[in-house]
Amino acid sequence: MTRHSVHSRVHRGHNVVARLLVASMVGAGLVVPLAGGLSGAANTKRASGTVNVLYAGSLLDLMTQHLSPAFHKATGYTVSGYSAGSSALASEISGKTIVGDVFVSASPTVNASLEGASNGNWVSSYREFGISSLVLGYYAKSKFAKDLQTKSWFNVVDLPGFLLGRTDPATDPKGVLAVDALEGTALTHNIPALNALATSTSSVFPETALVGDLQAGQLDAGFFYGVEAAAAHLKTVPLNGTDLFAQYTVAILNRAPHQAAAKAFVQFLLSSAGRSILKKYGVTPVVPPVVTKASSTTSTTTTSFVTTTTS
Repeated sequence: MTRHSVHSRVHRGHNVVARLLVASMVGAGLVVPLAGGLSGAANTKRASGTVNVLYAGSLLDLMTQHLSPAFHKATGYTVSGYSAGSSALASEISGKTIVGDVFVSASPTVNASLEGASNGNWVSSYREFGISSLVLGYYAKSKFAKDLQTKSWFNVVDLPGFLLGRTDPATDPKGVLAVDALEGTALTHNIPALNALATSTSSVFPETALVGDLQAGQLDAGFFYGVEAAAAHLKTVPLNGTDLFAQYTVAILNRAPHQAAAKAFVQFLLSSAGRSILKKYGVTPVVPPVVTKASSTTSTTTTSFVTTTTS
């Protein structure tokens, strides 16, 4: 937030007592002089109002516990958030069953379903701002925990009695990546049983419920992004043999009711302060963010929303 110095005219003959009082307080150590005048933080007009952010469920803890409070402190705006699988959110936006200002997805491909006249022209451009690797999170008290710590993940998840959770590919990009991990590893290591896990509907859970089910011991392991695993303090093992990750994007929705607040949120997210929060909690920032316009298939870099100071 830019600090603005506050200046006022003081008329001679009317401030002698005030100056003497301040001088005596400074001498007593009760007042610390501020270089350049009063602090602008206390005198800069803060914004007010709400920004409706629709965001991937994997960012639930990061958004509610860290990004939203920091954004409010920096700007005065309040985040009203709604999280779900990215594809499910896009469907709700397209179907006009939910109204938002900003859309944060875990996959660039989801934005395509909101681009163009046939899709309602909800998104004209979006920025990829961070990535987070797909990992296997496991229940610390699972009877398979020791095996996961000492063996490759693909030699454990198909053991009899192992309960593996993933999200629905139809509503969540992470579910798509989980299927890719299972099917690709099945082919590479000749483990047909992994194909069965990739197609089993009994292992599919809502994205916002998967962490809780694992923490409650209802599952032995599940597919998560590093950011949500870190926020939930889950034990994890890498998915050796794969290189899969979330690609987080942000877009201001066309016809957003709160345009100023939406722009402020994107500015903060892509700023140095926003990037610091992302990096601290499991998202590797993409710097500069990559912008893709709906009218073109070519991606270019941009710094138009990046600011160097936010507080």
